[in-house]
Amino acid sequence: MKTICIFLGSSKGNHEAYMKAAKTMGQEIAKRGLTCVYGGSCTGIMNELANSVLEAGGTVIGVTIQALKDKEEFHKGLSELHVLPTMSERKNLMIQLSDGFIALPGGIGTFEEFFEVYTLAQLGFHDKPCGLLNVNDFYKPLELLLAKAEGEGFMKKPYKESLAYSEDPAELLELLLEKKPISQIPDC
Repeated sequence: MKTICIFLGSSKGNHEAYMKAAKTMGQEIAKRGLTCVYGGSCTGIMNELANSVLEAGGTVIGVTIQALKDKEEFHKGLSELHVLPTMSERKNLMIQLSDGFIALPGGIGTFEEFFEVYTLAQLGFHDKPCGLLNVNDFYKPLELLLAKAEGEGFMKKPYKESLAYSEDPAELLELLLEKKPISQIPDC
């Protein structure tokens, strides 16, 4: 793995734990020599992530759309910033640039981006690992929902188990580096 895409909120959230997790994730990405791909914003935990990667000597690629670039401020210190016409093109480029995906806490945009790449992995469009950084038990309800979907026969166990969870950024990165692609998991 050379490049990791991080989906996360552009707000700080209500707990300091979110900013701390974004900072630690950025440091861990840089420590491993990975390139970070994210949405390019200079606000909230997105800014904390980018700053921590850059401060640790790492590379950060921002990917956004023109409509957002026209009305929001973007990080000025990025290694690269790609500006595309549509959200669909933006997500496609993020997928192309990345070898794995992690969602930190965020809102509906974070969920949508993450679930698209997770769904594409299940459908066999890519074999890139996906993980959730469960800061402050943020993703615990999602873990329970996926277990319910499996229990009710709407999700195969290998698909649910292919998703990595951790509260610790370093551990989550290690889990992703070790993760077998869904296509290599028996009974898919």
